[in-house]
Amino acid sequence: MASYLHCNKRPIAVDGEGYLKNLDDWDEEVARCLAQSSNIELREIHWEVIYVVREFYQSHELSPPMRPLVRLVQRKLGAKKGRSVYLMKLFGGSTARCVNKIAGLPRPSNCI
Repeated sequence: MASYLHCNKRPIAVDGEGYLKNLDDWDEEVARCLAQSSNIELREIHWEVIYVVREFYQSHELSPPMRPLVRLVQRKLGAKKGRSVYLMKLFGGSTARCVNKIAGLPRPSNCI
């Protein structure tokens, strides 16, 4: 049985963990709905991380797990933002999984 995220009366197919089944369904409104399902209200500081992760996926076809995510954010956004504590405050304890989900990307393969 298919699962759906209802985003502004538009059904979006998701898997059992809430990740998009079709990556092309992603847009900023879908990201807001995905974030809301995780009790996160997206602000500019969230968006900059989301777009860094999406850019990485477009180049490497890989959803970054936590350690590479921290290094990626550090390289792109600076040392202050490239810290696990900073990212956890934005996206919660399962940071890499949450960021990738909101960014409309697959679950990182080595995240439990």
